[in-house]
Amino acid sequence: MVISAFTLENIPLIKPGSDIAKLIVERTELKKHDIVIISSTIVSKSENRIRSLKDVNVTEKARTLTARNGNDPRFVQAVLDESVEILLEVPFLLVRTRTGSICVNAGIDHSNVEGADNIISLPESPDGSAKKIKDDLFKLTGKKVSVIITDTNGRAFRIGQSGIAIGIAGIRATKDWRGTKDLFGRVLEVKNEAIVDEIAGFANILLGEGNGGTPIAIISGLDYYCECYGIGDMNRPEEEDVIRAALIRSRSA
Repeated sequence: MVISAFTLENIPLIKPGSDIAKLIVERTELKKHDIVIISSTIVSKSENRIRSLKDVNVTEKARTLTARNGNDPRFVQAVLDESVEILLEVPFLLVRTRTGSICVNAGIDHSNVEGADNIISLPESPDGSAKKIKDDLFKLTGKKVSVIITDTNGRAFRIGQSGIAIGIAGIRATKDWRGTKDLFGRVLEVKNEAIVDEIAGFANILLGEGNGGTPIAIISGLDYYCECYGIGDMNRPEEEDVIRAALIRSRSA
């Protein structure tokens, strides 16, 4: 297997309405079944998911949480506005977002956003955003490619952050090895590989976290293309999520 991976250079600052697919095809020639990895920040910017803290109306619930974790009450309120459930209140807000993912502060960020009081939220529908970009790329090039939208998340029990996939199109979330055999003929029972997170984690090395200005990467030679959409299967069912259950029990104790 020979794989090539590279970032796209000279990406301009993304504004609301920016055509990400057009920016890509203007800077590279896509190949059949390439994987296009895009930072969620520029997708959110193109979809105008930027909000000023000055415009946030703070509720009593946000003030109560602020007294516990010391955050700006306006930021806490913004997190609540993007969340359907709080799993952890201190020392940070760990929440379940409207799209079903569990992350710190609902993925809201201050970095790489113009304006001291501005924050940026994740795309409203990361899967929908990925599908639109995939469809737009096909219209522009005639090439069927996979699209992964990524964000940076911390990891339980481990120091440091890693890129993860939050929206996908043209690729399955996992590769299920269960039922196949290992080198010694034993049947695998629990091997369900998180393909899109592994790709996102690798791509994050290329995309970077600072001021590099390289929010888009292309991987060629790693063919996982399929006509499939959505990352929902990556979210562990509530009845199987022992960590989530433990967090809920600790809050009610």
